Amino acid sequence: SHEKICRYIASESDAVVVSVGYRLAPEHKYPAAYEDCLHATIHFMNNIEHYGVDPARVIVCGDSAGGNLAAAVSQTLAGRSDLPKLRAQILIYPGLQALDFNLPSYQQNQGVPLLLRERAAFFALQYLNGDALHMQEVLEGSHIPPDMRLKYRKWVSPD
Repeated sequence: SHEKICRYIASESDAVVVSVGYRLAPEHKYPAAYEDCLHATIHFMNNIEHYGVDPARVIVCGDSAGGNLAAAVSQTLAGRSDLPKLRAQILIYPGLQALDFNLPSYQQNQGVPLLLRERAAFFALQYLNGDALHMQEVLEGSHIPPDMRLKYRKWVSPD
C-alpha cells in the first residue's frame, strides 16, 4: 500500500527507504508489529555499510499505526549504545495515545472521515488484543483506572 510513496520519497530526497511489511492485527496481536519493526530496524542498522547509508542520517518514519510503531522503535533504540543514534523520527498522524478518546480533538473530529472516533478506538483495541469487546468502556474512558488517569493528566488532558 505504501510502495509508491516510498519510491517517491526515495527519488525526491536521494535517500534509501526501507519499508517494513509488519504483521497486522487482529491476526497478529501486540507486540508482533512492534517486534517486526524493531528487528528490521536493528538488522538494517547493524548492516548499514552494506546499504551504503551514512549511519548519522538514519530517520524512522511512519503514518497512523506505523507512526505509533516508529515512535516505539525510536524510544527503544534511544538508549542503545551499540547502534548508531537515530537522527530523527517522522510521525504522520500517529496513533500515540489510547488513554482518552474524549479529548477535544476526538470530540471536534468525531464525525470526520476517514478515522472516526469509534474507528480509532476500534483499531486501538484490534492492535492491542484483537477484539473490540470493551469498545464502550474505552469510549467512555472507564478502561483506565482513576489513579492512572491522574498520573498522566499532565500530558493527556483537555487542558
